[in-house]
Amino acid sequence: MANAWVIRSGRHGERDQWALVNGFSGGGWREVPDLSHCASREDVAKVVEATWPGASVGKRHNFTGQLWALRSRIRPKDLLVMPLKTTKQIALGRVTGGYHYRADEGEADRRHVVTVDWQRIDLPRAAVKQDLLFTLGSAMSIFAPSKNNATARLEHLLTYGTDPGNAALSGTTPKTAATSQASDTAAQTDVDEPELAADIEQVALDQITARIAEEFAGHDLATLVTAILTAEGFHCTLAPPGPDGGIDITAGRGPLGLDSPRLLAQVKSGSQIGSPIVAQLHGVMTTHGAEQGLLVAWGGLTKPARDTLKNQHLRVRVWEAADVVDAVLRTYDRLPEEIRAQVPLRRVWMLSDAGF
Repeated sequence: MANAWVIRSGRHGERDQWALVNGFSGGGWREVPDLSHCASREDVAKVVEATWPGASVGKRHNFTGQLWALRSRIRPKDLLVMPLKTTKQIALGRVTGGYHYRADEGEADRRHVVTVDWQRIDLPRAAVKQDLLFTLGSAMSIFAPSKNNATARLEHLLTYGTDPGNAALSGTTPKTAATSQASDTAAQTDVDEPELAADIEQVALDQITARIAEEFAGHDLATLVTAILTAEGFHCTLAPPGPDGGIDITAGRGPLGLDSPRLLAQVKSGSQIGSPIVAQLHGVMTTHGAEQGLLVAWGGLTKPARDTLKNQHLRVRVWEAADVVDAVLRTYDRLPEEIRAQVPLRRVWMLSDAGF
C-alpha cells in the first residue's frame, strides 16, 4: 500500500483551485529557496536555519520535517489529500511526480510542488468519520496521517467515496508513512504525529457537524433549516414527512409569508445529490412562482449537479453541511430552545497566536 500525505493549499485555501487545475500540490514556503540540492534532512535543516535564523528550535524542527517530507519523502504513487478551504470539501489524488522547484513561477508561493493526478475533488467532509477528520484537521501544512488505519481508509475514500471506519479494519496492519520508511531518520518527526498539532477551530466545527448529522437526520434536517430561516426573518411552512412534491419548506417575508422574496427549499440529508434533484427544484420554483430557491444538500452535490447550478447564483443557493453549520452558528442565539438543547454550544475565546 502506498503512503498517504496531506498537503494544505494555504491558510485560507488561496491555492485550492490553482492546485486542482494545474495538477499540483504544495506551494507556500515563499521564503525558502530551491531544495533540489538537499540530499538529506540535515541539508534541509541548514536551509531552514538560514531562512529563519531567529526561530525557536521547535519551529525549525517542525519546518524541517515538513520541507523534508515535501522534498524527498512524498513519492510517486503516494496518496495525496488536500482539505479544501474554499469548498469545505476534500480532494484526493495520486502523486505522479516528486519534488520540483518551479523557478520561473512569478508567484513565490507556487514554486515548491509535487505533481498530482486529482481523482476526486468534491468529497464531502461528512463522508469522513470523526476520528479521521480529527487527524486531517492538523494545523500543519504537510503531514502523514497514519493512526487508526488512516492510509487504508483514505484509499477507500479515494476509490468508493466512503470511510469504512477504524473498527472495520481492526486487526489489519497496513503499511503507513511511518512504518514503511522506518530506516528514514525523518520518520520520527512532527509530520508523523499530526494529532499533536490539531487545528482547534476545525476540530470544533467537525464535532458540531457530526452532532447535527446525528440529531437531525432525515426530515429532522428540514426542521432545523426551517428554524434557521425563521430566525433569519422568514415566515415558514414546513411540509410534513413523506412525499412532498419537491417542496420541503415554503418561506416568505411579512406576517403571512406572502411578501417578497418568496422562497422554496428542498432538503436532502443523505448522500450526494445529482442533477435530477436540481431540475426538480427549478421546476417547482417555476410552477409556484418562487423568486428564490434553497437546496440543502448535506452530503454535497455531484459534479453534474454543480455544473447545472453554475448560472443560477441569483436564484438558487446551495447549503452543504458546512453551510448549514455556519447558519446554525450565525443564528444560534435565536434558535428555539429545544434545538439548542440538541446542539449545546458554548463560545470560547483564545489567543490566535497561542500555538494551537
